[in-house]
Parts: sequence; C-alpha cells; structure tokens
Amino acid sequence: KLSINAFDYNCHLDLIKLLRQEGELVKLRRARQKMSELFPLTEEIWLDWLKDEIKMASESSEREKVYELFERAVKDYICPEIWLEYAQYSIGGIGQEGGIEKVRSIFERALTAVGLHVTKGTALWEAYREFENAILETAQPAPGSFPSPEQQQMLCSQLEKIHTLFRRQLGIPLLDMEASYAEYEEWSEDPIPETIVKNYKKALQQLEKCKPYEEALLGAETPKLAEYQAYIDFEMKGGDPARIQLIYERALAENCLVPDLWARYNQYLDRQLKVKELVLSAHDRAVRNCPWTVGLWIRYLLAMERHRVDHSIISEMFEKALNAGFIQATDYVEIWQAYLDYLRRRVDFTQDSSKELEELRSAFARAVEYLKQEVEERFSESGDPSCTIMQNWARVEARLCNNMQKARELWDNIMTKGNAKYANMWLEYYNLERAHGDTQHCRKALHRAVQCTSDYPEHVCEVLLTLERIEGTLEDWDAAVQKTENRLARVNEQRAKAAEKEAALAKQEEEKAEQRKQARAEKKASKKAKKTRIGDKRKADDDDEGEWGQEEEAEQPSKRHKGDGDGVLLEEDMEVETGLFGRSGPEKPDRPANQKEKASTSRKDIPKVLHDSSKDNITVFVSNLSYNMADPEVKLKELFESCGEVAEIRPVFSNKGTFRGYCYVEFKEEKSALQALGLDRKVVEGRPMFVSPCVDKNKNPDFKVFRYSTTLEKHKLFISGLPFSCTKEELEDVCKAHGNVKDIRLVTNRAGKPKGLAYVEYENEAQASQAVLKMDGLTVKEHVIKVAISNPPLRKLPDKPEAGRASQFAVPRQVYGARGKGRTQLSMMPRALQRQSNPVAKAENGMVQNSPATSSEPPEEPKKMSNADFAKMLLKK
Repeated sequence: KLSINAFDYNCHLDLIKLLRQEGELVKLRRARQKMSELFPLTEEIWLDWLKDEIKMASESSEREKVYELFERAVKDYICPEIWLEYAQYSIGGIGQEGGIEKVRSIFERALTAVGLHVTKGTALWEAYREFENAILETAQPAPGSFPSPEQQQMLCSQLEKIHTLFRRQLGIPLLDMEASYAEYEEWSEDPIPETIVKNYKKALQQLEKCKPYEEALLGAETPKLAEYQAYIDFEMKGGDPARIQLIYERALAENCLVPDLWARYNQYLDRQLKVKELVLSAHDRAVRNCPWTVGLWIRYLLAMERHRVDHSIISEMFEKALNAGFIQATDYVEIWQAYLDYLRRRVDFTQDSSKELEELRSAFARAVEYLKQEVEERFSESGDPSCTIMQNWARVEARLCNNMQKARELWDNIMTKGNAKYANMWLEYYNLERAHGDTQHCRKALHRAVQCTSDYPEHVCEVLLTLERIEGTLEDWDAAVQKTENRLARVNEQRAKAAEKEAALAKQEEEKAEQRKQARAEKKASKKAKKTRIGDKRKADDDDEGEWGQEEEAEQPSKRHKGDGDGVLLEEDMEVETGLFGRSGPEKPDRPANQKEKASTSRKDIPKVLHDSSKDNITVFVSNLSYNMADPEVKLKELFESCGEVAEIRPVFSNKGTFRGYCYVEFKEEKSALQALGLDRKVVEGRPMFVSPCVDKNKNPDFKVFRYSTTLEKHKLFISGLPFSCTKEELEDVCKAHGNVKDIRLVTNRAGKPKGLAYVEYENEAQASQAVLKMDGLTVKEHVIKVAISNPPLRKLPDKPEAGRASQFAVPRQVYGARGKGRTQLSMMPRALQRQSNPVAKAENGMVQNSPATSSEPPEEPKKMSNADFAKMLLKK
C-alpha cells in the first residue's frame, strides 16, 4: 500500500506495529525513518522509537546516533516527556569528557522549551535539582576530613546552583508549587529571601488565574479546541511570548491537523517573535502536518523570503508544495501567484536583461502550461478562468519591461479563452494600453469590445465615445457613433425579445396557477355539496324513522350503490368508485355495519389534537411515520417506554380518519424526553422515524433543528453512483483502506430507501484528499462511483433553470430542488383529455357539465371504466 500511496499515515503506523511485534529491528528502523521524513511523529511514536534505540545503543558511536534522534524528536512537537527522557538519557554519559556540562545544557534547553508547562513542568525542575544534588553528594569530603579550599569553593558553587534552581522554579506558576516551596524551606539552612517570597506569591496568584483553564482542559474531550483557544486568548492578554508560544504548542500537539490553528500560531511568530529558527521550524511543521492547505505553504514561502533563505531552498520548497495534493484547482493558482510574486521581487528591472528576469518569464510560462495540463486534467476546470496569472504577466511586461508587444500577445490569448464577452476584461486591457501603449491600440481594443461585449455593452460604448471626444478626429467620432448605435440597437432588440418571452412565460404560469386555483375551488365546492346532500338524507331518515329507524339502519347493508333509488353515495365510497374522471368502477360487496360505524367515527368523532405548549419540555414530536401504521399509540408506546414512563401519545389523524404520520409523545419526566431524542432516525416499519424537540417556533424563532452541513468539509467525502444494494458495512470496507473512517451516512429518501449517495467522514483532511485520488472512478458491484470532497452547491432560486444541480458533480437537473415539486404534484391525466373543446364547460367531480345552451338535453351517462381499463388507456396515450 505504501508503494502506491506513501502519504497513508495509518498504513505507516500499521507497518511499524507489525515490524515491532516481529522484532525486525532493521526494517523497523527503516520504516520509522521513512515515516518521519513525511510526517511529524507524535510523542508516543517517538518515545517507542527512542526506547528501542536506547536498548540497542551500547557503544559511544551508537549513543551519538541516539542523541541525534532525540534532537529530531524535540523539533516535531514540544513534549515534556521527550525532553525529560532526553535529559535522563544524557546523565548516562556523564562519565565522558564534558558530560556534566552537556547534561546541564540539555536540562536548560528543556526548561526553556517546557519549563513553563503548568501541569508537567514541575517534573523537569525536580529532575534537574536531583541531578545537581547528586553532584553535590559526590563533591562532599570524606567523613572526618576537612575540605580543601578548592573543594570548599566547589561546594559553595554547587549549593548556589541548587538555590538558583529553587528560586527560578518558585517564580513560575506550576502545579503543586506549594510543595516545592515547603521543600525549599526544609532544604535551605538560611531563611528564604523576601524577594523570592514575593515572586513566589506573585506566581501563586498567576497559578490561580490559570487553574480554571487547566481544569477545563482536564475535563474536556478531544480535540479541546474551544478550551485551548480560551487559554490562548488569556495568555495573549498577559503578553508573555514564552507562555503564549507554549500554550500554542500544547494545543497543536493535540490538534496537529487543524490548519487554522497553525495559521494563527505562525502569524503570531511572524509578527511578534520574529526569531528565524523558531519561525521557520513552526512553518515547516505546519506544512508537514497539513500539506493540503495552500495558505500554510504561501505563509512558509513568505517567511523564508523574509528571513533571506537561499533561493534554491525556496524553489525546492515550492516544488514540494506543487506535489502536496491540494483539493481545489484555485489552490494551485494561489501557490503559483505567491511564487511568481517572490520571483518578481528578485528582479532588478533597471537592467534590460538578467538571469532573474529570464527565470521569472520562464516561471510565468510554466505556470500557464501547468494550469492547462495538470490542473485542468485533474479537476476538469482551470481554476483561473479570468487568467489572472497571464494578466499579471502582461502587467509586468508592460510596466516593468516596457514590452507592450508581449503584453498584447498575452491579452489576445486571454480574450480567446472566453473572456471577450466581459466588459471589465476589455476595460482592464484598455487601461493598460492607455498607460503604456498608444491611442491607436486603445481605439482598436474599444472597437473590438463594443462588438464582443455581452454583459455591459453600454459601458464600453461610453468609454469609446469618451476617447473619441477627447482625442479623435471627426471621422473617428462618426465611426464610433455609428458603431455604438448599431450595437446598442441590436442589444435593445435582443433584450426586448427576451423580455417578451419572459413575460409570455410569466403569463403562462399565472394562467396555470389560476386554473389550478379554480380547479381546487371547484373540487372543494363539489365535496361540500356532496356532504350537504349526505347530511340532508341522513337528517331526513332520522326525522322519519326516529330511534327505531336508526336501529333498523344499523342492521341494513351500509353501502348504497349507484343503482339504488335515492342515488346517494357515501363520500368514502364515492372516492373509490368515481376514480379520477368520475367513471364508476365495479360494484363491491357490502361492508358490515360495524365497519360503517367505525368509518363514520373516524371521520367525525375524532377530536382535534391540541398540544399544550407548557409541556414542551416533557414532549417530543415524532414524524415521518408510515401512514399505514395500524395502531400508532400501541406501536409507539412500545418504542418509547424504554426512555421512561409515557404519559400520553397523541397521534394526528386527517378529517377522513387516516393517520397522518406524526404524533406527540408526552412523558412524565423531562429526562425521558431528552433520552427519547436518541431514537431519532430509528427505522420503524421501513421508514426512518424523526424525533425532535417540541418547540413553538413562534415563541422561539432562533430555535434551529438539526441540519447536515451544507458548507465545504475537507475531511468528508461525497460519493455518488453507488448501487442501491450497497450497505454501510460494505462501503466502510472500501473506504477504510485509505484512512480512519469516523462515520458513514447513506443518503435515503423519507421512506428510508437508498438513493445511491453517501457521505464518508475521515479523521483528517489528508486522508480524505488521498481517498478522493484513489476511489474516484472505482467500480463497486459493477457501478462506477464518483468521489469528491463534500461541498454541496448553494441552493438557488428556481427562476433560472441552469441554477439547479443534481449533485455535487454539477450534473444538471430540473428547476425543482430535492424538496421542490414532488411526485404527487404530477398530473396523471393524459394531455389529450386535458384539452376541452368547449371552454365554457366546467368539470365537477370529474363529470363534464353541459353549457346552458345544451342543458335541456339529458346528460349522457359516462361509460364505466375499471382501473385496468384506465391503465391501458394511459399507456396508449
């Protein structure tokens, strides 16, 4: 796997783990070396590596290699444990020449790096004091003997070193510093000086201010970004550079893959500390951790130039940036612009020709070719549609090299790449000609602009007339006026046609809307009339028969067909028998009386479900349930009883008595309602059940329900083209080969059916970008999938058909969005039947009424049509 993709971080870890288990020390060392060349290693990886090397180091030459390894380790991150291990290992070489001074040097560097660490710094101070105390013990004279003057001087010097360490430590806010103060009191034969006590109390006060932030970090879950940011803001107010640097380093040790954190840290170092070694080291670690972030590379190049790094090193770093695997085409444009700016600043333009100028021109040419060949092939877009790099090249040639011929060639190339229709591009070229060219070329450019510009032709026309008014002859003026008038006349004609077409479409839409509105009104009136007739009949029956009549009716068949004497249909039966066009279907057997009573009750006797907003805290709203759920109350009670005691379940029914797919679930306790939210998206009868808090949005307009992110997420992939049979586990098997998969979401419709789409979240952006390269175009169950970084397009208004997108791969679709025009809004009526020959005739309940002129004739009985007949007719049409 690593031979295919050397940047697979997890694969490196797996290989190292396997080699360590098998004891392959030579291969293990080589594997660690390769990984460290590509990535900064974590504290745990370094400590394992160092301990293995320490075990094998017996000779002095091997010890030097371990020292070199420690030096590399402390540069990746500031880690107290590695510094402590380094110092303790160096004590083992105390017997060599200069061994004591080397140990002290390492301890001092360790204190500079992590001695201010509030929670872990104390261990280093104590280890340093123990080392000095051990030296003090060896310097003591033998029992019963008196020290020589040299020994006495050495003892005093060693005692002073220990005093100094205590005093330095007590002036720093560290955890358990009270114990260190008590230890100093016990160790020192003299009283502690007042200045030291004063510094100690000041540090103690500072510790009290830091404690809330340390406690927040201790109690927070990874990645602790918010807690670290609050701590950084606190230290920034204090203004101590060493403390600010340390808290940044602590945050980055746990969040090394957060580009914004690296950017803020590097900005602080660039603007405040400005120490070359420190600044460049931080920039180098930033791009090694987040190589896909172009902004970090640009800041690194600027920092190297700022600190006068050799040109060959900067060029080498730029080449590394090009191979970093950016995830957007525009990223490559940005890095090229940054490098070209650097090369331009190296050129002395007072000379007609120089090596630097030739290198700049060569780089411009290579950038244009690179964007054309490499970037367009990979991203199917140039990333630089307005040709900003070529524009900058033309400006350099015109303004700095006085080479207008080359500038014109470049602008001609720019215009041939689809930019000739934009007025601002022509005016940019015109301004360049005005500043560094001549009037003839200005006039020529504007004449071409008038002819080609399609977005703002009036603007370029006005500029052309202004030019001729100031500098042109009468012939020039006449030619310009004639050209602009002809052009604007054509433009106005085109706009008028477009306006007429748009008005016609708008009128057509209004007419359709009016027809739909009228049809709904007629349907509503028709239903109301039928209900009235049914009610009148029932009332008449009640009046004639009284209570005995009701009992007798209960024993009679509940359904009257169209052949019956009264000619009255129940509303529910009418829906079944009349169909879409009012044609009667086949006669059905009578229903029992108890079913009639049940249907009647479902229509009229079910009360409206009202919700008491005062019980919002103990109630959840459940939706997207199956309309065919037999007994919602019983089913949902079984589901939600696991969360706590259910007080009431209130399903919502339509006027016809059918379940509407949602309900209110009220609990006895608030904690039960909160626990019930965990059942959101649980599949119930084949549909994902939605469980949400019960919130009145009129009273809480700021309440936001859960929404999946619609912005760019560089650590998440969007996959389309998946087979509908693909499961979450199968997709995970495919994806985990390219990184640590944190979550997979298969996209479904409201009924829970798969749509062939998925979102895959990786642990970091590097893994996601590598997965795109490896998985895009992969075949899964004979389906070729498409993979891209998750970046849903902005939802636009449906007035422009071209604005819609079917997916994140820019596949066009109809105007309506995913939640726009549903299937239920499609008319199932054949178009031939929709056209009415008599515009005066109106349809009521699917029966065409005759106009007043022909109303004297009896209406023709419509032909009965079954569902099968209707389906055949529809297929023929």
